[in-house]
Amino acid sequence: MGVIKDEYDVEGLSPTESYPDTAVKYISSKVPVYGDEKGAVPGESFTIGDSLYARIQRFANRFGVEPRGIERVPEDERTDRTLAKAGTMWLAANMVVSSFAIGVLAVPVFHLGFVDALLTILFINLLGITPVCFFSTFGPVFGLRQMVLSRFYYGWYGVKVIAVFNILACVGWSSVNVIVGAQLLHAVNTDIPGFAGIIIIAAATFLVTLFGYKIVHYYEFYSWIPCFIIFLIVLGEFAHSGAFVNIPMGVGGSEAGAVLSFASSVFGFATGWTSYAADYTVYQPHTVSRVKTFAWTWGGLIFPLLFTETLGLAVATAMTFDPETGAPTNSYAERYEISHIGGLLAEVLFPPLGRFGQFCLVVLALSIIANNCPNIYSVSLSLQVLGRWTQAVPRFIWTFVGTLIYVAISIPGYSHFESVLENFMLVIGYWLAIYEGIALAEHFIFKRGIKGYNVADYTSKDLLPPGIAAILAFCFGVLGAVMGMAQVWFIGPIGKHIGNPLYGGDVGFPLAFGFAFVSYVGLRTVEKRKFGR
Repeated sequence: MGVIKDEYDVEGLSPTESYPDTAVKYISSKVPVYGDEKGAVPGESFTIGDSLYARIQRFANRFGVEPRGIERVPEDERTDRTLAKAGTMWLAANMVVSSFAIGVLAVPVFHLGFVDALLTILFINLLGITPVCFFSTFGPVFGLRQMVLSRFYYGWYGVKVIAVFNILACVGWSSVNVIVGAQLLHAVNTDIPGFAGIIIIAAATFLVTLFGYKIVHYYEFYSWIPCFIIFLIVLGEFAHSGAFVNIPMGVGGSEAGAVLSFASSVFGFATGWTSYAADYTVYQPHTVSRVKTFAWTWGGLIFPLLFTETLGLAVATAMTFDPETGAPTNSYAERYEISHIGGLLAEVLFPPLGRFGQFCLVVLALSIIANNCPNIYSVSLSLQVLGRWTQAVPRFIWTFVGTLIYVAISIPGYSHFESVLENFMLVIGYWLAIYEGIALAEHFIFKRGIKGYNVADYTSKDLLPPGIAAILAFCFGVLGAVMGMAQVWFIGPIGKHIGNPLYGGDVGFPLAFGFAFVSYVGLRTVEKRKFGR
């Protein structure tokens, strides 16, 4: 498979290599002059020739499947001029039951009051979404996917390590999300087994992501609307029930530890889209205002995150537990204890609405499709970054492979190791803070803004950073995360000194970011002096 795409393969060319004559003539005839468009590959080129790759692409092209993977998008194919899509993409991906669940955690897991949890949701989301908005502006400027863009920070080989972490995140969170969706379907109808719910949601997600960028955006443009309506119904019914309790704010070290740990969960969910950010703006023209792209992305993120998490927090205040045994003492807590988020939503919707309440829960279960679309579309791009042979496999085939893998994890996970899987994903989630620390340090300190990038270098391993500084800084970032984390499996030496020593306080994200940022600045300075790039 590694040679089926060689005629138009621009990946891995050294500065002394040149493109095949046929490719040069074809590309130059199709691509307008816009700065240096070296490495920009026209869409038609994917179907030219008699190779297996070209034949597969021609077959897929009959059904409107996006042929492009990680290749740079030429300017004349950047026809996505609807800026609102930069917002609705994330509006749909976050107007989902998964973000509602983040807000719920504040009460039964972290034992916070309403006001302190609400303030944490507000300020931590504002912080967490900023990198997502920032890197979304790079798609129109360069026409590169986020993992390919990361070569300018981690180098040709270093980015492969980052891609592996991104693949784990995409597959892992898709598994966690689809299990939650299957649980909701099972809560509505116990005759629907867990594996059936998983297959239904995964198959629908695959159909959307199979066709690529345009269909993903089209689906996300509208899919948030029914979910928003259902959440409004949840809000109305819960307000009418009078079950809301303004739980008072705690004090002392335990309160500080609980706030920091809840903030870690909120931040991880909000900033989790950073490693995909530019993937969903690469077809926008370079003339698009970066400020407007940032603003639309910001709006598309902050509204659903604040709305759903605050709603989840409010509903969670209705749960009451015995202070000594922790046993549930009312119907909300009992439902949550038995069926988790599905049970809590069922307690709000089923008694007053009956069958319609069940319908509402089905809609929320299917919201997982919008949540998983970015994961499954972007996992294919991360897989292509791993090597020339993986790039020689069409994007849509990797989408199918990624779907099979997370379904294979989810079905046994539904019954046997859901909590283990979720805890594992929470632990590896710290990598995002490390990624951001290194990328932002390189951008602002060494490249000094957009003008410091030579986009043509993205295919030339000898012109990209060596990546040694980035990988070493990544290791320092891991050290920071371990020192500050407070998770079920492990409490770091710094984390355990915050709040209750049995639970600690999670400062893994800020320490991971700080260790990575500071070490990278020093290491990269030495690296640039040594290698000159």
